Amino acid sequence: MSVRLKLLAAARNSTLLETRFDDDRPLDAAGWHEAERAAPALCRLAAAELRYCSPSARCRQTGEALGLRPLAQPALRDCDMGRWRGRTLGEVTAAEPRAVEAWLADPRSAPHGGESLLEFITRIGGWLDTRPADDAAGLLAVAEPAVVRAALAYVLKAPPHAYWRIDVQPLSVTTLTGRSGKWGLLLEA
Repeated sequence: MSVRLKLLAAARNSTLLETRFDDDRPLDAAGWHEAERAAPALCRLAAAELRYCSPSARCRQTGEALGLRPLAQPALRDCDMGRWRGRTLGEVTAAEPRAVEAWLADPRSAPHGGESLLEFITRIGGWLDTRPADDAAGLLAVAEPAVVRAALAYVLKAPPHAYWRIDVQPLSVTTLTGRSGKWGLLLEA
């Protein structure tokens, strides 16, 4: 059996607009408005029997704004950015230019003291591979855009640096189908 998993990228907040490493900020007014405006088009997602979300405030609030009532999954948290958490990319680049360069160039590098990109992708892949494959009603996860990017890199068995080439827009829906170790990307009209 296979499962259909829809990944819904969370609505935007000021962290996303500032290129700030996640600091668990809630949705701002624009994010709430965006989610509420998109609710009629996304109401079909509530049909998923199992609904999850990243544990961040904005993912929980996106689920709430859409009436999904998702269950927070610690394994779906954003990449652990260690001491860079809450800082903008510009701030970190100004303070630690070589560390940022190493982090962007080597997926095993974690100069911030948190997770490397490779560890992050592997963690998200591990969560995917433990989803029940016999759930005909489907699954939904409201997740950080970074989590969706990591899931896609894992599912497509792409080299880790492909992560940087995936763009995930707020409130976009990505559909994955398959089961442990055998996932595919489904593009729907």
